[in-house]
Amino acid sequence: MKSKLLVIAGLTAAVIVGLVIWKSGSSATAAQPQGGGERPPAEVTVFTVKTEPLTFTKDLPGRTSAVRVAEIRPQVSGIVVKRLFKEGGNVSAGQQLYQIDPAPFQAAYDSAQAELMRAEANLQSAAPKAERYAGLVDAGGVSRQEYDDAVTALAQAKAAVAAAKAAVTAAKINLDYTKVFSPISGHIGKSSVTEGALVTANQASALATVQQLDSIYVDVSQSAEEVMKLRRMVTEDGTLGSSAEVELLINTKTYAHKGVMQFSDVTVDETTGMVQLRVLFPNPERELLPGLFVKARIGQAKDDAAVLIPQQTAVRNADGSVIVWAVDAENTVNPRPVQVSDAVGNRWLVNSGLQPGDRIVVEGLQKIRPGAKVNPVEHKAE
Repeated sequence: MKSKLLVIAGLTAAVIVGLVIWKSGSSATAAQPQGGGERPPAEVTVFTVKTEPLTFTKDLPGRTSAVRVAEIRPQVSGIVVKRLFKEGGNVSAGQQLYQIDPAPFQAAYDSAQAELMRAEANLQSAAPKAERYAGLVDAGGVSRQEYDDAVTALAQAKAAVAAAKAAVTAAKINLDYTKVFSPISGHIGKSSVTEGALVTANQASALATVQQLDSIYVDVSQSAEEVMKLRRMVTEDGTLGSSAEVELLINTKTYAHKGVMQFSDVTVDETTGMVQLRVLFPNPERELLPGLFVKARIGQAKDDAAVLIPQQTAVRNADGSVIVWAVDAENTVNPRPVQVSDAVGNRWLVNSGLQPGDRIVVEGLQKIRPGAKVNPVEHKAE
């Protein structure tokens, strides 16, 4: 009985081993055709080169300044008796700001008027006398000397009248200067004097400052080398030209209004090698204040047929040269040297090496080699 059980167990084990060997052989036979076939082309993402208009811009740091600034100073000496504006408010051109005590200037004006009246009275006396002596001198009624004296007295009387009129005019000007007016419209700051303060003509310190802020200047600097480079681009390529559109960046935020280039200086600063540029921006909301640090994004040239490629397509070699992997009409990939210059966002500006319609690999560079066949899939712009 025990021997029969041993025989049955042995037969069962042999059957199991045979089944395992048979399945293993079947699996190996099934897998053999798959390993022996040709590898399919690698799938890569390609970018089709095309031209597009491109404006070359430059972000330049600068500061704002008021379009017009008037420092208010007295033109006569005296005591301030009134201040006629609110500090920090807006004033209009011709608005009176201060009143200097007019009493001494009024007295000087009245005195000049009296002197003019005296001079005119002397003239009324000297003129008839000279006329009478002109008729008597030929008849011998008066001597030639007396006639000459009368003529001289008449001329002196006329000169006295003219001098008196000039004195009246000067006194009137000084009297008018006791009223201090604003020459421009704008925002006025704090007053440096109060009522009762003594001011002097043409003093160094201003009584107040008025700034026109409805428009504002932004003064920026650019290196002379960059200015010359842009001018060469404009000269050598007919598709490039100057652009007057300027954007303003305040703490990385774009200002709502566009600016206009006013001028670019023709003199290079010897100490810094920079060229000054001035841009005018509208400021209707008074958002921009003088002295504010900003950046101006200036469009300086334009290319109507620029070639831009994604930066990940360009491979830089150890010697500094740049290549891209180009896919031809037969879907064969090969390296191609190109020249790139400026970075425009996440793209390179290509100067040479590519033409519109060329296809270059964007993704899958690790799966390709020169002369290899690929399965290109068009790149979808983000």
